[in-house]
Amino acid sequence: MPRLRHLLAFGVTSFVVALGAQAQDAAPASASSTRASARPAALADFDAYVDATRKQFDVPGIAVAIVKDGGTVLEMGSGVRKLGEAAKVDAHTQFAIASNTKAFTAASLAILADEKKLDMNDRVIDRLPWFQMSDPYVTREMRVRDLLAHRSGLSLGAGDLLYWPATSYTTKEVVERLRYVPLTSSFRAEYAYDNILFAVAGLVVEQVSGKPWADFVRERIFQPLGMTESQTSAPTSIGTGDDIATGHAKFDFKDLKPVGPMSWSNNPSAGGIYSSVHDLSKWMNMQLAGGAYTDASGKSQRLFSEKRQAEMWSLITPIRIPEPSVPELASAKPNFSGYGEGWFVSDYRGHKLVWHTGGWPGMVSRLTLVPDLKLGVVVLTNQESGAAFQAVTMRALDAYMDAPKKDWNAAYAASVKKMEGNADDSMKKHEAARAKGAKPSLPLDGYVGTYRDPWYGDVRVAKQGGRLVMTFRKTAQLTGTLEPWQHDTFIAHWTDRSLNGDAFVNFALDPDGKVREVRMEPVSPLTDFSFDFQDLRLTPVEK
Repeated sequence: MPRLRHLLAFGVTSFVVALGAQAQDAAPASASSTRASARPAALADFDAYVDATRKQFDVPGIAVAIVKDGGTVLEMGSGVRKLGEAAKVDAHTQFAIASNTKAFTAASLAILADEKKLDMNDRVIDRLPWFQMSDPYVTREMRVRDLLAHRSGLSLGAGDLLYWPATSYTTKEVVERLRYVPLTSSFRAEYAYDNILFAVAGLVVEQVSGKPWADFVRERIFQPLGMTESQTSAPTSIGTGDDIATGHAKFDFKDLKPVGPMSWSNNPSAGGIYSSVHDLSKWMNMQLAGGAYTDASGKSQRLFSEKRQAEMWSLITPIRIPEPSVPELASAKPNFSGYGEGWFVSDYRGHKLVWHTGGWPGMVSRLTLVPDLKLGVVVLTNQESGAAFQAVTMRALDAYMDAPKKDWNAAYAASVKKMEGNADDSMKKHEAARAKGAKPSLPLDGYVGTYRDPWYGDVRVAKQGGRLVMTFRKTAQLTGTLEPWQHDTFIAHWTDRSLNGDAFVNFALDPDGKVREVRMEPVSPLTDFSFDFQDLRLTPVEK
């Protein structure tokens, strides 16, 4: 899932000690191993450039792979897997690929469609009779294809708090709660990125195939392609011998530190996969070959048909194209932009791009395919910097499009600076509007209680040591103190400072001075859009 607001901005609106390159022929043989391809002269200094990008954006480790014409140009790593430790990132280091998982879910449905076990135009309720959206018409008309195209009428990131940060809901419980998640636009009317409908897609895979989504992906995609360095969920722990990256975040948007591992078991089909650039090279070459690959015996095989791939790569949901955030990014502005089935579709310098980004606690990534050039680029990082993967991707694309060499590091640094400045300005406006010295209308005991949202569930406000503490009952990480801001508005400061998700909490009172409703919204515009606090409608639970 594209995790951060600034990741979404870089990935959608802007579009855009080091290790040496490791050639494919030096890597372990696998079912889909391919020949090595020559590196173009324009990428002669690419290793140094990646290292400079890593340092520019304060990223501990980056892994990159480039494939071209069925061969592997390079697989490389730069930096370390975890700050304070010596282990280096290499081509086999596993990272969370987050929403790049969505293309694997789309491929799973494509395989089943090729086998005539489902049709992409099947109604979801014909596969999952208990499925229900908040609108009866949308429930009845939602098709399997709609689950993959971000045009349901849900708002940006709607329902993400059901599994992000990690919750104790099951996947089915998450999907069952969709009936209470409000729609904010008409069905199929406009683009709004969501993760929750990919949970539904995963359950469709399970219902049709008779096996869990994770088993299907392992058996029908990973194993045929020889993706032995990939897993369908986050590791529960990382041992000293494991070539797995640790995520890093800037706590309170300032101090870079490692973050703890997160297991996302209740919506893995939206973003659960961990993989390496070595394995993703195989995935990209298969995609660029129209679904074809070579098995371990040297025999040509097909994962899915070219017809199904053409549908996955066709624009279904148009995306509005804003102006670049800074002039330095003007050349990255596309002429068209949209979403297909598990893939973004846009263009750059006259070439169609098929791509996706991903965001996870402490890790972000981008995978980009240029079909007419048979070119693929994947960048995995262990820090929450969308600027880093964009700068590396754009440098690689330019090298194959005969574009003038551009300092994309400087361009994206300018965009980061502007976005951070805008966030500072936003907080200054809040400060200016604040009534200095205003105190809560009620004694703190007046705000204590259990509050319930129809789709999320219960949130508890308790008094501890003379302060209010808010706890999301199903989300262990969402516990924090409520600091009075003004009148009946507080700021929730979460104990886990890596979340960067502090929120305004407003208690609305009835005429008798009792809490009638609680509404929330993120304090910073840089907060991850998956903290969809604004969609909560919390009301007191009768005692």
